[in-house]
Amino acid sequence: MKSIFLAGVAGLALASAASAQELKFPVGEGDFNWDSFNQFAESHDLSGQTLTVFGPWLSGDQALFESMLAYFEEATGADVQYTGSDGFETQIRIDTEAGSAPNIAVFPQPGLARDLAALGYLEPMPEGTGDWVAENYAAGQSWVDLATFEGPEGGENLYGFFYKADVKSLVWYVPENFEDAGYEVPQSMEELKALTEQMVEDGETPWCIGLGSGGATGWPATDWVEDMMLRTQSPETYDKWVTNEIPFNDPAVVGAIEEFGWFVSDDYVAGGKAAVASTDFRDSPKGLFDSPPQCYMHRQASFIPTFFPEGTEVGVDADFFYFPAYEEKDLGQPVLGAGTMFGITEASEAAEVFIQWLQTPIAHEIWMAQTGFLTPLTTVNTDVFGDPTLKKMNDILLEATTFRFDGSDLMPGGVGAGSFWTGMVDYVGGESAESVASEIQDSWDALK
Repeated sequence: MKSIFLAGVAGLALASAASAQELKFPVGEGDFNWDSFNQFAESHDLSGQTLTVFGPWLSGDQALFESMLAYFEEATGADVQYTGSDGFETQIRIDTEAGSAPNIAVFPQPGLARDLAALGYLEPMPEGTGDWVAENYAAGQSWVDLATFEGPEGGENLYGFFYKADVKSLVWYVPENFEDAGYEVPQSMEELKALTEQMVEDGETPWCIGLGSGGATGWPATDWVEDMMLRTQSPETYDKWVTNEIPFNDPAVVGAIEEFGWFVSDDYVAGGKAAVASTDFRDSPKGLFDSPPQCYMHRQASFIPTFFPEGTEVGVDADFFYFPAYEEKDLGQPVLGAGTMFGITEASEAAEVFIQWLQTPIAHEIWMAQTGFLTPLTTVNTDVFGDPTLKKMNDILLEATTFRFDGSDLMPGGVGAGSFWTGMVDYVGGESAESVASEIQDSWDALK
């Protein structure tokens, strides 16, 4: 009860009105899609109506989100009240069950939204939203599928709208090191493996990999396996794996684990295979910056520059490229990542109009022009990005043919944040992929 009470207090304490802010960018100035703003304003009047929004964003992210909400208020005359809480997952369950839900809830990942939809606590998206997403988002059908759930009567509906994405399928490197050694950025998985082998032939160590993360040790390897699943199997097979429609020890999954294992041989990774599990993931990229370099490549999500040496300038001292797909497998350009999903938890005219607002380029560009925002919306002007690094990441997102969420985040906690983590440590320690996969499946069966 104490944690529930504190979550509620935190949420209430951090409630604020977006209208308290001035507009970050004057309407009509700059390279924004102001036409989308003006057309929306001309066709929607919510004067006197209040929209309540509850989500996980606090401090800096809250300020950025509210800077976008201010334009919705300006366009419609609505009063928007946003509440942020680090206890969102607990509190939104309490609020929906108590009948005191906000109009809009911002879900950090779709698993919780799926649960609430099944209980009848989410409203389906306005008619036509799914068709719009499929047509206007890169890998649009992927985003529709991720937000389509069974309702309380068993039928499927679109229950969410994704806004703000993150990319995990990245390989980090130091351009100067590549240039000095004569290496080029690979364009396919075949080329990446050939480059790895070339580096070893040259007497260099290709990869830095660390799985250490305290009680969460092992999670970085799950990202590797998920990326390899998307590069060796169809999106449909990936989805069946995540929901256990195919067992964890299916040959497709065992093969993906072994694909990860190819990169973790003694010759390919700094410190040798034995050092991988004990190396903290926050420390593992530092070998890129040693002189001479202890490694040349590091696969990790967009957040990893936080742990680069102080003063490292991304785009100059360090850069990244897309973790490539196999050319021979013809699976397009899959991207692994995450994103926040908006759901309607208390229907109102303002809530439906807000979902329509999220379909305008300007609703994305306002945050894009600042920091910490990626979008799959193809109609945005990417020239407004305030950070060239984010623009480059967004290009990867816009070129994706398939987008899938981190699979371990969608699995039951005992698997995705339990046996999958520990199983990857066992695998790196020498246990076979098939044995590890069978043990993970046994743990999943025990939860059913």
